Amino acid sequence: MTPGATASGSGPEEHAPVPPDWTCGSCGDEWPCATKRSRLLSEYRADRAALSVYLGSCLAAAAHDLRTAPTASLQDRFIGWVPRSPRTS
Repeated sequence: MTPGATASGSGPEEHAPVPPDWTCGSCGDEWPCATKRSRLLSEYRADRAALSVYLGSCLAAAAHDLRTAPTASLQDRFIGWVPRSPRTS
């Protein structure tokens, strides 16, 4: 797994990823699970760019581990759910 792809200090209720299958260590769903998505949106609510960088690093690590998974499905799973902020000019 790529360094920095998982949060440090993760506990049993952290909903951290478990490579190489990239399942949630708490609920067993595909990571990021619904609980983790909600927590990430809350944690990064003021900095969507940082959230995108974090999830991009997770996507890169998962793509390495899940080599046979379709790229589009991994992109949807890891970053496709992040709401886009309206652009301001």
